[in-house]
Amino acid sequence: MGQIAEGSKVKVHYTGKLSDGTVFDSSRGSDPIEFVYGEKDLIPGFEKAVSEMSVGEHKTVTIPADDAYGPHRDDLVVCISRDQIPPEINLETGMSLRVKQPDGRDITVVVTDLDEKSVTLDANHPLAGQDLTFDLELVEVTEKK
Repeated sequence: MGQIAEGSKVKVHYTGKLSDGTVFDSSRGSDPIEFVYGEKDLIPGFEKAVSEMSVGEHKTVTIPADDAYGPHRDDLVVCISRDQIPPEINLETGMSLRVKQPDGRDITVVVTDLDEKSVTLDANHPLAGQDLTFDLELVEVTEKK
């Protein structure tokens, strides 16, 4: 079992892969990711996997979708009339847009389909519904003071 306590500052090198082996993100070639354990800034499965490590340890873990970005939710995909998008925005499939919610919060959506009359927007995280594999190396743990 690792030595990470709630509030510890943690540094980890990681490479994240999809189930087909495609790398979607990595800290290799740059600084390790740094976070405070227990603040829930990272996906739950990542934090749990790191908590079970010791400094210098390497391991590979597969995090199920439910412990990563959650399942893909159909209720977060909407089709709207194209005239609801300002005409100066040159829409393309795959592009991200910031959308203001009725409560004032901004969310990011991705254009997943479009034609002359409608636009389909997806507010799911791009990795929602996917199991993720991480190659991890625990670099440093600084205990809270």
